[in-house]
Amino acid sequence: MTINNKTICIVDYKLGNLFSVKQALENIGLHIIISSNPEEIKNSDALVLPGVGSFKDAMNNLDQLGLIDPIKSAINEGKPFLGICLGLQLLFSSSEEFGECTGLDIIKGKVKKFPNQTIDEIVYKVPQIAWNQIYEGKSLTWKKTPLGSTENAEYMYFVHSYYVQPEENVGLTYTTYGSCEYVSSILKENIFACQFHPEKSGEKGLEIYKRWAELNNIK
Repeated sequence: MTINNKTICIVDYKLGNLFSVKQALENIGLHIIISSNPEEIKNSDALVLPGVGSFKDAMNNLDQLGLIDPIKSAINEGKPFLGICLGLQLLFSSSEEFGECTGLDIIKGKVKKFPNQTIDEIVYKVPQIAWNQIYEGKSLTWKKTPLGSTENAEYMYFVHSYYVQPEENVGLTYTTYGSCEYVSSILKENIFACQFHPEKSGEKGLEIYKRWAELNNIK
């Protein structure tokens, strides 16, 4: 597969399995680096922020590694940005994990924990570790987005205890877990971020990465 000359940086802030994301993006022909170097992040053509783990630990690591300003600068400059799982949540103003923790505050809103739920004798465990469906909302269409070739109600793979609650009109997909309907991906200008893991969601997930790259002219 032909690799282009644009560099996509996976931001390494010492949380989560970055290599499965790297492998998936390389499989669609992207030139990928993994870095926690602010200069490399600054000089990249696009950023990917994955992650699984604690919101508070992630923000502490980003701060200690000096990565908050480079991430914000890249987004403000209009560079393509892809957030995955915790990388979606970190974009928000705050999380209620461990009381309340301040996030990057790029998207106004909060990160909230799933409630304990038992409905019709079905226990909805926390964290949600499951294939679940994504639905198109009423305000943002999937056309000309990374989900342009994804069918409504397609299944994607989720692993999370917390979900985002935007105060802005950025919800691209919605998902239901028990009685809780939540935003499972967002789109705002050059930012696309999802709670589910495309790299763990088979060919449908890889197609989302491929369309993200094509729409942003980095493939």
